[in-house]
Amino acid sequence: QVQLVESGGGLVQTGNSLRLSCAASAGTLSTYAMGWFRQAPGKERDFVAAISRSGDNTDYATSVKGRVTISRDNAKNTIYLNMNSLKPEDTAVYYCAARTAQADNIYFFVSNYNYWGQGTQLTVSS
Repeated sequence: QVQLVESGGGLVQTGNSLRLSCAASAGTLSTYAMGWFRQAPGKERDFVAAISRSGDNTDYATSVKGRVTISRDNAKNTIYLNMNSLKPEDTAVYYCAARTAQADNIYFFVSNYNYWGQGTQLTVSS
């Protein structure tokens, strides 16, 4: 079982950049496919980005494609979400998620993931 801890959120201005991190406080992430999701007030939790166990496969939500990069450092037991050109509509609580994976797949849905962090708030001011 893995325990996830997100960090790096905060208050930033439109157009700025930020990097979110997700570290495993227990367990090792190298056998897990990982994802980032976000949830704005009153809205459902939405897919942002996903990365396979090896890091060779990634994908992004249309709303963030070209502005966001997901990466992982299995040696550090950490995944990252680099976000550029931030917009007010990026304001949300950001969650990382993990699921065991037998192959180097990526997953897009909340229901695909077994483990979740507590979330980190990102607020983008206009």
